[in-house]
Amino acid sequence: MSSALDKAAAGTLFGIALNYQGLLRSRLEEFQQPPYQKPPVKPVLFIKTSNTRNGHDQPVVFPAGVERLQPGPALGVVIGKDASRVSETEAMNHVAGYLIVNEFSLPEDSYYRPSVKAKCRDGFCPIGPELVPASQIANPNALGIRLLVNGELRQQNNTANWVRNIPQLIAELSEFMTLHAGDVLITGTPEGRVDVQPGDTVAVEIDGLGRLVNTVVAEGAL
Repeated sequence: MSSALDKAAAGTLFGIALNYQGLLRSRLEEFQQPPYQKPPVKPVLFIKTSNTRNGHDQPVVFPAGVERLQPGPALGVVIGKDASRVSETEAMNHVAGYLIVNEFSLPEDSYYRPSVKAKCRDGFCPIGPELVPASQIANPNALGIRLLVNGELRQQNNTANWVRNIPQLIAELSEFMTLHAGDVLITGTPEGRVDVQPGDTVAVEIDGLGRLVNTVVAEGAL
């Protein structure tokens, strides 16, 4: 990452699971089973730890001993000033800008309990290529998002299909914890995650934010 981007987004990386309507609908039958017996009623959070941070044009390691690795295209929302118990109407005043996130993960069995072992491997969260100020994005809740593998379009969606938009997320999260300047909200990956292999070039494009590119390499190949 550039030093400017690294400084602007130096806080905690908070991931939001199940934040696309299509993904949530696809799991409804599963959520009716014990022990939960209903879909989640609050945002399902996870944290990408500091060791997962990675940048544009940097390699992502395919760990030895695993069978599958999946990229996760997402819009990142960078908090610009501390937010505690913020209302939806005030929430956007706390946003500094946006960036692209590729939330890599090993496949998971449960969305209720995101796995640290699956999500927090070294380098599993490329962000970039630059911070786009909030003033330059007219409506972040209606942006096209695409995942390409070796130039082939593999996923496509729009942030208009979120379960919770940015003001709702900030309001719900800041109700029980302070979001600090520099924190990044990873607003969710859409349904249809795909597998990648060593040697693949993976790109995430979001309207108005550019293109984040990484190459998958086998562990030990660097």
